Amino acid sequence: MISFLDLKAINTQYRDELAQACARVIDSGWYIQGMEVKLFEQEFAAYCGTRYCIGVANGLDALTLTLRAWKELGKLKDGDEVIVPANTYIATILAVTENRLVPVLVEPDVLTYNICPINAEAAITKRTRVILPVHLYGQMADMPAIMDIAKRHKLLVLEDSAQAHGASINEIKAGNWGQASGFSFYPGKNLGALGDAGAVTTNDEELAQTIRALGNYGSYKKYENLYQGVNSRLDEMQAAMLRVKLRHLDRETQRRREVAIAYADSLINHAIKLPISPGATLESQASHAFHLFVIQTVNRDRLQTYLVDANIQTLIHYPIPPHKQNAYKEWRSRVYPITEKIHQEILSLPISSLVEDEQIKKTIEIINAFEG
Repeated sequence: MISFLDLKAINTQYRDELAQACARVIDSGWYIQGMEVKLFEQEFAAYCGTRYCIGVANGLDALTLTLRAWKELGKLKDGDEVIVPANTYIATILAVTENRLVPVLVEPDVLTYNICPINAEAAITKRTRVILPVHLYGQMADMPAIMDIAKRHKLLVLEDSAQAHGASINEIKAGNWGQASGFSFYPGKNLGALGDAGAVTTNDEELAQTIRALGNYGSYKKYENLYQGVNSRLDEMQAAMLRVKLRHLDRETQRRREVAIAYADSLINHAIKLPISPGATLESQASHAFHLFVIQTVNRDRLQTYLVDANIQTLIHYPIPPHKQNAYKEWRSRVYPITEKIHQEILSLPISSLVEDEQIKKTIEIINAFEG
């Protein structure tokens, strides 16, 4: 079986380093908000090119706490609108509604699956305060265009970089475009912890301090609580694991790009739409971290079954769009045709830093033989 993602194998290659990091935490006697968290925050901020990184419990909290901090700082209030792509994972929208803000769903670009700047600008109203672009599947949204729109309309930009660790446009990495960015280090991410973890990156000192306090029971100083905060802190052990894996991230990302280019150059089944064109180079794909390699076909379900029969595992990211979820049943009458088509037709192929050339070759041969 060609696994979609073998997390055990990915982490086994760093077993000795991870074990040493684990022992370092155990032997330190300090397990919450210690040196491992502090050092990871410094190292990840430097990696992204930002002044600050604030470790939190998970990627959803990274987005939720940032929006909450803007409310505490008087930049947002209940009922303000946040523009989000309609085809994102539901966590992006949960962060908005948790803060009693109003998500305004817009259709994505049909080629990149990312938020369409034209649609985003058309959705702006007097109540719009934030654009929340999602770098879906690892490809960065059109941030130069989005930042231009935000500047002209005096809007905040919060990047959802949960799938785009290391991606960049014009040598500016994901996480360093908007006023803030939320990252997830869920185990299956390109930079994955061995449990839940997340972070916010920003260049705004006041925002960084507020997010840090909100995630620590609303406290800047022990036993003194300025806000009605929550407990959302990056775990010391997970920070130690992430420090190990951050050192290998660029190499792993390069391998992901190599796998993606191999797929693009050799998949010639005309029933399938590819996320990049044949002939792409590593340099041309800098904006894409290839968290996922997502193809599109009207025969998605039949293709997936065909691949299972050939011992090739695939996944669907995501089968049900947010506006069709029971959590937002009040939106079910809405129609987003591009989003709905994407969710009905996309399929994610195996991609990781450990996918072997023979596995790529087999997957390509099987798909090319598929009669769509």
